Amino acid sequence: MTFDRVAIVTTDGTQFWLGIATSDGVQAATYPDVAAVVGALAALSAAKTLVGVADEPEPWRERLALDDASNNGFAQTTVVRVDPAVLSAEVEAHCRAMPGTAAAEAQARLMAQALFALSEQGDLPGLLTSDAGTAETVIGGTHQIALRRALPSSLEPPRLRDDCFAMPQGVDWVPVDEALSRLRDALKPITSVETCRTADALGRVLAADCIARRSNPPSPNSAVDGYGFAHAATGNGPQSLPLVAGRAAAGQPYDAHVPEGAAIRILTGAILPDGVDTVVLEEDTATDGASVVFDGPVKLRANTRKAGEDVAEGAPALSEGHRLRPPDLALMSALGIAEVTAYRRLRVGVLSTGDEIIASPDLPAKPHQIWDANRPMLLSLASAWGYEPVDLGHVNDDVATIEQRFNDGCADADVILTSGGASAGDEDHVSALLAARGTLSSWRIALKPGRPLALAMWRGTPVFGLPGNPVAALVCSLIFARPALSLMAGAGWVEPLGFDVPAAFSKSKKPGRREYLRARLNAEGAAEVFPSEGSGRISGLSWATGLVELPDGPLDVEPGQPVRFLPYAGFGI
Repeated sequence: MTFDRVAIVTTDGTQFWLGIATSDGVQAATYPDVAAVVGALAALSAAKTLVGVADEPEPWRERLALDDASNNGFAQTTVVRVDPAVLSAEVEAHCRAMPGTAAAEAQARLMAQALFALSEQGDLPGLLTSDAGTAETVIGGTHQIALRRALPSSLEPPRLRDDCFAMPQGVDWVPVDEALSRLRDALKPITSVETCRTADALGRVLAADCIARRSNPPSPNSAVDGYGFAHAATGNGPQSLPLVAGRAAAGQPYDAHVPEGAAIRILTGAILPDGVDTVVLEEDTATDGASVVFDGPVKLRANTRKAGEDVAEGAPALSEGHRLRPPDLALMSALGIAEVTAYRRLRVGVLSTGDEIIASPDLPAKPHQIWDANRPMLLSLASAWGYEPVDLGHVNDDVATIEQRFNDGCADADVILTSGGASAGDEDHVSALLAARGTLSSWRIALKPGRPLALAMWRGTPVFGLPGNPVAALVCSLIFARPALSLMAGAGWVEPLGFDVPAAFSKSKKPGRREYLRARLNAEGAAEVFPSEGSGRISGLSWATGLVELPDGPLDVEPGQPVRFLPYAGFGI
């Protein structure tokens, strides 16, 4: 069964939306009342049409006069009932991607689009019963997976504005907190939305809430091995109850009724049989196989679990913006959630620049050359944070080559990280190119290490120009790139996790810049710092297990004084 068009009627209570999908695409329009919707349907050309409505279909058949074969081709029309909420996750994602779109409009559009696609694929008969067009035909929750799969794989969000990184005129040095605040205000999710299998969703960011398909646990069950009975038949002091034949076990329920005053052997996870509301722990009983004895009183519903005490059917299990971890996959699987609506993995391009850089340690390096340390570090950071790393390679300090690599990167990546050339010197070709042909904002961050940070848009793709020194590149990545990438990936802004510990060092700090020192905790839990603060001392990054953050103002640190320690683990590495 195929249709030439699918029309879906939805309402928000004040107006009606009519979504129509054909081979030419999908469109939606709003109408003040039912009569106007019927009039719009009547104005359509004669064609085989599936009409989906959210209420009973019969009144719509009467309005469309479907028993009158001469009525403008309506004899070829089938009316079914649809549940607009079945695509609620996709509707939410669509409304976020297309600001200003009403939920009822998105429902009409997406349901029409999905059903027409199923019709084109020849899969619609599986959703319509043999008596299609009757009030019993309902397209709803049982068809959710088929409908989701029929929709296009992604919705593209609007691009960032070209001037999103611009600083106010006259601003020179930017404090760290102000820079972070401006980044947070300028950015938004930039990846599309798609459906993926739960089993493949590790590290993905939810684009819509995950709703429990059923309760967990689905039925009341026993929390222990023991004996189940009706609490009303017991009291204080010694209790003796005859045992019924059989037992209840997980996956092997006891289907008969347990009479009041009797007990049944029950194992952990078993559904409570009819007549059982309380379980006594096996270790608190004695039995001869015919009866069981124990001391009362036993609390009503002791050692039992309620249905849905973990998560109730229809309740949000995980929220939009959550990045999925292994325990989350266990939860979703337990709740029957086979697919999730997620943001596509953010593609992070990494480009190294500089005549002095040799791309790989496989290649020979002359005394004036160094092997590329930043690119493998940044690519691995992107991977550790759950993104898709895109290796854009290394280029020398040649403007034309850098420009071509930027152009190629825009096709393969959602955001580009560069290292080197971010300042304003004669050989800083990255910032010069971005200023000349992109939209560049050079931020001089009041930060040590890592003062220059170039932020730009290149053909609609955000570019982060990081310092060339590896220590500064890592610090800027952890402090600035990590929360920015998280926001663009749909997971929201993330703050580093830190805590105060005693200092195991002395330092006198001048005002004006926030400082991050490579540090680790000693056996006493105090923070010791790497002997050198030089940005070229890469070994300090491996020596450390985190950073000590010193505030913007002047500070004299003495041993034992509290300092803020930010462990690498708090940055997701």
